[in-house]
Amino acid sequence: MPSTPPEGEPVPPDGALPAWVAEGAAGRAFGVYLHVPFCAVRCGYCDFNTYTPSELAGTGTGTGVDPAAFPARAVAELDLAARVMRAAGLPDRPASTVFVGGGTPTLLPAADLGVMLAAVRDRFGLADGVEVTVEANPDSVTAESLAALAAHGVTRVSLGMQSAVGHVLATLDRTHDPGRVPEAVGWARAAGLSVSLDLIYGTPGETLDDWRRSLDAALARRPDHVSAYALVVEPGTRLSARVRRGELPGTDEDDLADKYELADEVLAAAGFAWYEVSNWARSPRDACRHNLGYWRGDDWWGVGPGAHSHVGGVRWWNVRHPADYATRLGSGHSPAQARERLDAAQRHTERVLLGLRLAEGLPLKDLTESERTRLPALVGRGFIADGPYSADRAVLTRTGRLLADAVVRDLVD
Repeated sequence: MPSTPPEGEPVPPDGALPAWVAEGAAGRAFGVYLHVPFCAVRCGYCDFNTYTPSELAGTGTGTGVDPAAFPARAVAELDLAARVMRAAGLPDRPASTVFVGGGTPTLLPAADLGVMLAAVRDRFGLADGVEVTVEANPDSVTAESLAALAAHGVTRVSLGMQSAVGHVLATLDRTHDPGRVPEAVGWARAAGLSVSLDLIYGTPGETLDDWRRSLDAALARRPDHVSAYALVVEPGTRLSARVRRGELPGTDEDDLADKYELADEVLAAAGFAWYEVSNWARSPRDACRHNLGYWRGDDWWGVGPGAHSHVGGVRWWNVRHPADYATRLGSGHSPAQARERLDAAQRHTERVLLGLRLAEGLPLKDLTESERTRLPALVGRGFIADGPYSADRAVLTRTGRLLADAVVRDLVD
């Protein structure tokens, strides 16, 4: 989530949604995101809405700032979510996916995560075959904790491997030993969990051979899913300061492109297929269905400080600090800071922007007449695949994936 959300418009104190969000809701999946905003340490590249013990020191306990008090606050927001959606006339829809992110959710005891998952089930129900993902650092789990998560209904764990190379992890300020990853994957497998490994490429000082080593190490663990994200040097982070001082080089677009192409080649050779620009799955059933809901424009409610939500064309975001979040919920108010209502043009742009990131692409009928006239040129430049285009779909080539944002700018009215 971005470090600075847009301005937006005020949210009613009770969080009420306009009645029109119910239009077409029966055809949209519903997911729940639970944001646990606590980390043991802050990684040098991270600008997510997370807080370490030292950053929370002196802000009090028992108010939602104390991690032990957090599950009760999350449950209070889930109560609010159920009331708001019912009042807006939205149909009863069980959660088809639940994603617990952060931060490091597994810093909380498995029983606390179980409390929040049980609250989702009790307020909304869980769909048959529900996908329940928990993010984890390799050094934040044990065989016992992963078995406990599975017992609470978790089906999938997303491990923040990032790299298999020690000096790369050190530059990122990651605390885990690379040797911990095989252990964590083994424990997850023993617990019956599906496994995703998250990687980052383009760290200052990382060579192409380093990146290949990380890819090979990830594949040696036989995961079900791999995410590979280009490093972004975010303003205000320690990494940004080091680059600004000249201690480290900045990222290089050609280097990032080479590493993306290598990832796609290595993962494809191992039997993984890309289904979103930065995500590969061993089979279609291994794709992250929760994230697919974001890219397809489904509905989700984001619970927790700084969490973002989207329901029927209304998007909002919660206040960022855990103390402010707890205070609002404690007074019976919505924790939302602001929101925006997407008009038809904005929704269309998002549909194109997000839909083109998917391997399934976009039906040409979803584009305007003028946008369709621009496609032949994009096919000719090698950005849009010719075969799917002939079958009335716009799908990015590998080159198009490297330039996805530019392709969308050239395409959209």
